Amino acid sequence: MSDPAPPDAEPTIETPMAFRHVVFSHGQESGPWGRKISALAEVARSEGYDTHSVDYRGIDEPRARVARLVDFCKELTGDLVLVGSSLGGYVAVTSASLLHARGVFLLAPALYLEGLPELRASVLDCPAAVVHGWRDEVVPFEHSMRFAQAYRATLHLVESDHRLHNQIRVSSTCSSISWSRSICRRSPSSSAIITAQRCDVARQAIGSRQQLRRVRAPPRPAPSTACRTA
Repeated sequence: MSDPAPPDAEPTIETPMAFRHVVFSHGQESGPWGRKISALAEVARSEGYDTHSVDYRGIDEPRARVARLVDFCKELTGDLVLVGSSLGGYVAVTSASLLHARGVFLLAPALYLEGLPELRASVLDCPAAVVHGWRDEVVPFEHSMRFAQAYRATLHLVESDHRLHNQIRVSSTCSSISWSRSICRRSPSSSAIITAQRCDVARQAIGSRQQLRRVRAPPRPAPSTACRTA
């Protein structure tokens, strides 16, 4: 049995570990723990993040989904990374600055589609990364190119369709790199567009963690609001 501490000894104060959260937003026709989200959540947990997936089933209106996400995240403390698939991508982008997110990771995001409310000006003030399939039949990949250029986001174009089911491993690797860098180690003005035109190029990145082939985006002034620092 250990000796009791002297009466005049200073009490030991344990500093709580900083919390880091990844919050997922699913698409219009899917659920909170589908195939892609489950795979990405496993990666996030392995890197020390708490994972959450918001259930939007029964909520069709995009603004109502944004309100649901904002309300869900109000109780979370610490660093926050938002992940969104399809319509969930729109929800994540729209909510990011409202929640002071440290970064967003998007899978075939439903951006610039007819019928969706327009994104407000300077909607994003933190790093972003996007994975989109060349053969997407729901949201043209050009929409993600437009978003990446406008917000200096990192863009991964892969050989897949809207579901990205044949690129889950690639998406997991890209997500790992993305939210590791989302703790504001780089400014939005220094990001690049990354393209992966062939699956084998992306698969090599899984094993080696080497960067994919980079194409520098046209110069653009950095947003006026900097990403929140650690």
